[in-house]
Amino acid sequence: MPKKKKVNPKKNIKKNKSAKKSAKKILKKKVVKKNLKVKTNNLKKNVLEKKAPQPLTIKSGQQNDIIEIKKIKKQESEKRIYKVKDYVIYPKHGIGQIISIDKLNIANIDVSVYKIEITKDRLNLTIPTNQQQHLRPLSSSNQVNKALTILKGKAKIKRTMWSRRAAEYEQKINSGDIYQIAEVVRDLNKNTDMPIDQSYSERQLFEKAYDRLLGEVSIVMKISEEEGKIKLNKSLGKKIEENTNNQT
Repeated sequence: MPKKKKVNPKKNIKKNKSAKKSAKKILKKKVVKKNLKVKTNNLKKNVLEKKAPQPLTIKSGQQNDIIEIKKIKKQESEKRIYKVKDYVIYPKHGIGQIISIDKLNIANIDVSVYKIEITKDRLNLTIPTNQQQHLRPLSSSNQVNKALTILKGKAKIKRTMWSRRAAEYEQKINSGDIYQIAEVVRDLNKNTDMPIDQSYSERQLFEKAYDRLLGEVSIVMKISEEEGKIKLNKSLGKKIEENTNNQT
């Protein structure tokens, strides 16, 4: 009888362990490959979605209304809100009158413009109609009355250096706001006819603000400048002669 070979149990255990390890490695590789495929597919989908965006849908009841979004070209110019002979306020120069509405050819483009005459400064301005936000219409009669009421109030002078206050006053005047201009007139007003009580720069700022306010008040209230001065000086609590002396 031939002898049977003895099986070593330890060797079988080692073989089983190595077989299990190799099987695990193969499974891991397969899982990694699957994950990579899923990731690449997701990336492709995201790229395609970004390239071709879907139209916006708005639900209304049971049906879906699809709205196509199209690019709208910018309008070359806004609608004109001012006419020839209209008075307007240009903040840096004060009140002016539109003398014409013309078309200029700039770089082969037709541009509609306002021609504005600033009588006080003997200046003509050309403002494109699509930049009319730099202009403002005349104040209403109610706004003018409120500005005159501001003149009757007490002066509010900050305790700061004159250079800083002068810059603030200049900014208020150039804002074109009738209330801020009235505040400058009120704060720099001196109830005296002695020029020595005001420095040169104070007097210059006062006269600039006073003239801006006078021009608008006179036109809105449809009165002469002399009558306008009487109204302003009455609100300031001073006589007409005092202001004329200061301006001379």
